[in-house]
Amino acid sequence: MNKFALLADVGNTTMKLGIADEHGIVHSFGFPSKSLYTADSLGFNIIQLLDLYHIEKIESVSLCSVVPELGKIFCQACKKYLHCAPRIFPEDFNIPLNNQYANPQEVGADRLMGAYAARMLRPEAKSIICIDYGTATTFDCITDMDYLGGLICPGLFSSHNALANGTAKLPHITLDFDRNIPLIGKSTVTSMNHGFVFGFAAMTDGLCQKLAEQLPAPLHIVATGGYAEDIAKLSNRINTIQQDLILEGLRLASCSLLA
Repeated sequence: MNKFALLADVGNTTMKLGIADEHGIVHSFGFPSKSLYTADSLGFNIIQLLDLYHIEKIESVSLCSVVPELGKIFCQACKKYLHCAPRIFPEDFNIPLNNQYANPQEVGADRLMGAYAARMLRPEAKSIICIDYGTATTFDCITDMDYLGGLICPGLFSSHNALANGTAKLPHITLDFDRNIPLIGKSTVTSMNHGFVFGFAAMTDGLCQKLAEQLPAPLHIVATGGYAEDIAKLSNRINTIQQDLILEGLRLASCSLLA
């Protein structure tokens, strides 16, 4: 009988849950982080997901959270409904990355876990740039087993919301595009769609080029996050798209619990 682990990546915009066995992540789900959860409502959601896939027991729970209050609610839900206390990164377990930040505590748990997952998934590369298109867009640099640091840039969707909410006449847009080159916009919607998507693709390529000059080759660039697939279609630098990257890092870091 398979043993299952529950993995949780609690971010500012999305809470992602994954169910994993000893072979990999078998199911993953996303919930909005801004919802007004209680331990009971979140616990019921988790139980319903497990019932949907006929999973009777969770052997372990691993959590990476950058939203302390929601992380606390998640822990309460797991203790009450799964009878399992989550192991929280980085308080309860370590990863074999050497954190080279000047003040290591400043690095977000999600950035470290994503960097670790990218390194484990691409062992053949001397250096890695891990890009996460989340609430912020982060570029994290790894050489061998050293986490070197990186860059924090505005997020695509949060930038769009800030512009739309702060400007009375600009519309909310979908950020859709159907070309591989930016059009000279003849409407506000096209101007914004292409400005944002192609602008972030250009930012990605430009920053990766500058960072690559400081990293030993061979270099591999991994992208994750909600807009990774869209940006990768326009980028000349992204090598791999790996959705659920932080969940994969949690799985790799805690796989011994399912042995």
